Amino acid sequence: MTLQPLLNTTAAIQLHALTALAVLCLTGAIFMLPRGRRAHRVLGWIWVIAMLVIAVSSFWIHTIGQFGPFSLIHLLSLATLAGLAYGVSAARRHRVADHRRTMLQLVWIALIGAGVFTLLPGRLMHAVLMGG
Repeated sequence: MTLQPLLNTTAAIQLHALTALAVLCLTGAIFMLPRGRRAHRVLGWIWVIAMLVIAVSSFWIHTIGQFGPFSLIHLLSLATLAGLAYGVSAARRHRVADHRRTMLQLVWIALIGAGVFTLLPGRLMHAVLMGG
């Protein structure tokens, strides 16, 4: 493992990657907490803000560029923004099942699914983890 590829890239990619790594850790902590309590809500808001940073920072990342500067992965960023809005709205309206389902979808699709994509050969995080 080497951080050199990450250190040699743009600030947007650094922010995006480091925030995503922090959110992975935060996700585990949130899953271990009792739902609905103050700690869950506080860490949940931090998680939402961090996911916003991840989604918004992606619009300054143009390494694939299938459609001008953007790629299909940017559609996932738009879906993430919509999912965050819906998930927060559901929680505020005490629609617990909708909130839970939406947030779990965001974890599996936007965080883990997209994260696995970054580990493919030729991608930055693959170079960081595999030392190439």
